[in-house]
Amino acid sequence: MITFLRNKNRQHEPVWHVQVTMVVAIFLQLLLPDRYVLGSRYILIGIEALLLVAMSFTTPKERIFRSLSRRINVFMLIFLISAANGYGLVEVTRRLLETNQQVNNGRELILTAVNIYITNIIIFGLWYWEMDGGGPGQRLLAAKNEQDFMFPQNQHEDYRHPHWQPTFIDYLYVSSTNGMAFSPTDTMPLSRRAKILMLAQATLSLISVALVAARAVNILH
Repeated sequence: MITFLRNKNRQHEPVWHVQVTMVVAIFLQLLLPDRYVLGSRYILIGIEALLLVAMSFTTPKERIFRSLSRRINVFMLIFLISAANGYGLVEVTRRLLETNQQVNNGRELILTAVNIYITNIIIFGLWYWEMDGGGPGQRLLAAKNEQDFMFPQNQHEDYRHPHWQPTFIDYLYVSSTNGMAFSPTDTMPLSRRAKILMLAQATLSLISVALVAARAVNILH
């Protein structure tokens, strides 16, 4: 009964879930070796931190809203961290595939691969969260044919809580399972853009796990 009242009276989706997760992603960027960092490490992290703080001010407190400033804020944040992580993965892969490149620090490669893999999960969790049904402010208004994902709660109407709506944690879970299984698990992609994003994530996860980690283990031996 208490849980029901809390869900019913909640006016908006909490932002702190995203902010805490993004702090983890920024911390992971700090741990990357310089050779895998795009541009100046501290300038990039500084911009991301500012955008993260700005999210609290650009996100309306209503449960249903439309905000261009918030949309730009979030997309800039996602784009920056995606570009930085993508650059790190490309650099790791390039160094491993170049026959004339002397790569002998297997421990560093393993840690870098794990770093990129975890950050990749966070990034795609953000993409799914912002994309599904038009984003947090418009998701409640989206018709079934406008939804990008079908959660288990949507598949079994008898078990669905009357006020349940996915939050960022749900999309982070979807990203985690897709990154680990290289395929959807309990939540199915409905739209073509969701399928393309999940395919891209599975491919990047496979590269970071299968290619980078396997090569690094060989170097250690």
